[in-house]
Amino acid sequence: MTAKVVVGVTILAACASTPRAGAPPTYDVYAIRYATISGFPVSGLIAGADTSRRLDIAMMVWLAKGNGRNVLVDAGFHRPELIERWKPADYIEPGAAVTRAGTRPEDVTDIIVSHVHWDHFDGVELFPNAKIWMQRAEFEHYVDSAGKSLDRALNGPDALMLARLHREGRVMLVDGDAQEIIPGITVYVGGKHTWESQYAAVRTSAGTVVLASDNVYLYENLDRRLPIAQTLDPTSNLRAQDRMRTLASSPRLIVPGHDPAVFQRFPLAQPGVAIIR
Repeated sequence: MTAKVVVGVTILAACASTPRAGAPPTYDVYAIRYATISGFPVSGLIAGADTSRRLDIAMMVWLAKGNGRNVLVDAGFHRPELIERWKPADYIEPGAAVTRAGTRPEDVTDIIVSHVHWDHFDGVELFPNAKIWMQRAEFEHYVDSAGKSLDRALNGPDALMLARLHREGRVMLVDGDAQEIIPGITVYVGGKHTWESQYAAVRTSAGTVVLASDNVYLYENLDRRLPIAQTLDPTSNLRAQDRMRTLASSPRLIVPGHDPAVFQRFPLAQPGVAIIR
C-alpha cells in the first residue's frame, strides 16, 4: 500500500530543531498516524472497562527530529499477514507515513522500540539505516541467537528479524532504567506491558515530552489513574504512569500509545501528523 507525499514536507523538514552552540539539544516531536483499528474493545485497553465499549484506535509511531538525527519511537507493522488479520482502516505503510513529517525512511537514524509486540516492532526493517534501541532484558527474554521466539508475545517472523538485525550489529541493547541513549532522549523501564518495555522522554522547546507507547494506551488511563488491561503487573503500570507525571513538563505532554484524541489535542502539521508541543 502507498501514500502520497503531501506538499509541506519541505517546510516540516526546515523546522527541525537545531541546537545553539553549547545549548542542550532539543527536538521537534510528531505523532504520526498510519492506520486505525476499528471497534477495538476498550476493555482490552483499560482494566475493568465496560466490555460493550468500542473505540476506533489510532495506530501511531512518533518521530523526534533534531540534533542531526531522526529518531522514531516504534515502527508500526507492514507484513501482509498482519494486515490481512487485523484489517486496519486507512492503512499507510509506516515508512510512507513518516515521509509526511518530512523524513524519508532511509534518513531515520534511530528507532527506539518500546516493546516487541507486532504493531510496534514489525516495521523496523522499513528503515534500513536505523540503529534499533531496546532493553537488553526484553531482547534476552524473547529471542535466542537462532531467532527462535521464546515467548508468544514476539511472533515468529519478527523473532527471526530481530536475531538477524542483532547479528548485523544494528541492535543497541539498553541496560536498565533512566538511560540517556541519545543526547536529549532518555528511556525509562515501563510498567510490565511486556517483560521489559520502555518509554521515552524527549527534550523539546516546549519542555519534556513523554512518549508512553503502550505503557499508557489512552488518556483515560491517565485521567482516571487506571492500569492498562494488558500488563503483567497492574501495580507496576500505575507506578510508571505516576513517574511519567514527574518527568513530563506538563501532564498534557504525556502522549498515550493509541488514543485518537492525540490528533485533536495537538496542532496538525498535516492530516495524520500532530505536532507535540
